[in-house]
Formats: sequence, structure tokens, C-alpha cells
Amino acid sequence: MDTMTDIDQKTSITNKQPIAKVVEIQDLNHFFGKGALKKQILFNINLTLKTGEVVILKGPSGSGKTTLLTLMGGLRSPQTGSLKVLDTELVRAKKNQLVEIRKNIGYIFQAHNLLHSLTARQNVQMSLELHNHLSFQEMKAQATSILEAVGLGDHIDYYPKNLSGGQKQRVAIARALVSHPKLVLADEPTAALDSKTGRDVVDLMQQLAREQGCTILIVTHDNRILDVADRIIELDDGRITFNGKQS
Repeated sequence: MDTMTDIDQKTSITNKQPIAKVVEIQDLNHFFGKGALKKQILFNINLTLKTGEVVILKGPSGSGKTTLLTLMGGLRSPQTGSLKVLDTELVRAKKNQLVEIRKNIGYIFQAHNLLHSLTARQNVQMSLELHNHLSFQEMKAQATSILEAVGLGDHIDYYPKNLSGGQKQRVAIARALVSHPKLVLADEPTAALDSKTGRDVVDLMQQLAREQGCTILIVTHDNRILDVADRIIELDDGRITFNGKQS
């Protein structure tokens, strides 16, 4: 398998020194609804994600895992406390600030979220279109290179309907990593996969992201992949109940 070192280094968004704390959260609370329907989802969250860490966030359904992930990813606006991503405060951040932060984050979801009318290469290439310093040929070449790196060199021009579940997830990984993000957020990336395919996908995600030196947060119920984590965080009823390495 080719490695990420084969990919043109011009995909790097910034040449700044690595930020020691990619995510820094202090006293974060979050609510859904208003008035009599207002319900607190997250309670006094304090959490730091460091450069290069692989962290698993686990907990029962409804515990607030996906809410916390979307807040970190700038997909939902945090309400109280402090949530810094790449040294940018997201509480009361302006829309353009959230857009800029999202350019430095790769997203991987259970449902792949691939566009069925586009080939594997075109789906990956879309992620690079946010970075307008690249020419069309550069974007095409980099999308092709990372698909080769995830073992899909023979499937570059395949449409999602012609790919297996594991192959679709590999395309999603390629799309998330092609722009060299500082942070990768994965929401239940193995939930729809069998045991072996799920393990292969997580190992690949870990390998490629570490070659880039980025931080990975994986939200999962899958206890079979806990060993890939440098640290495990458990969330229950919106509160962190464990933060460390499980034996």
C-alpha cells in the first residue's frame, strides 16, 4: 500500500508549528429546545485533545456523544463555557470563523455520506475544492493518490453503488484525510461493517492519520476497536465519567 508521504505536500493547509492542544473544552454545557421544552444534553464538560492522539468516545445511546462531536466540529454552535479548536474559540464564533475551522477538520460518518452521482475520485476531490489554491489537475492528482493509499487504486472511477460497505468507508476516509486536516472526527465509522472490515477500516484510519500527525476522535459503541485508542473517554447522561486508558 502506498503511504500518505506519496501525496503532494502542497495539500498541507498551514506550515505553522503543531498546536499542542487541538481541542480544549472548559465548563461546556449544552441545551436543546427552549422554554418548558428546554433540556440539558451536556453537563460541565472539561476535555483536551492533544496533537497526534487517537481518542475513542464511548457511551450509551442518548448520552450526548454525537452532540459533543458536532460541537467540536463546528457543525453546531456551542452555547456556554469555552470550546477552542485549533486555538479558535467557537463559543459565540462568527459564521465565517466556523467555516474556516471546518476546513481543518476531516469528518467520517457511519452512513458514508457519499454523493451517488459522483465517482470515488470525484467524491474525494470535492473535499479539496474548499481550498482554492489548488488547480483542478492538482486536486485530481491528490484525490487519486490518496485513493491508492487506501487500497482503492483500481476503483477510482467506480460509483458508490458499485462499492462494498468497506470500500465506501475507505472512500470516506480518503475524503476526510486528503486535505491534511489537523483533526479527524469519526461518528460510528464501523457500525455498519462486519468485524473484519471494521477492524481494517479503523486500522487504516489510524495508520494514515498518524502519518499526517493529526488527532482522531472516534465515537463508537464497538468495543472490538478500543485497543487502537491512546485514550478512552466515557460519556453517560451528558457527563464525562471516565477519561484515561482502559486496561
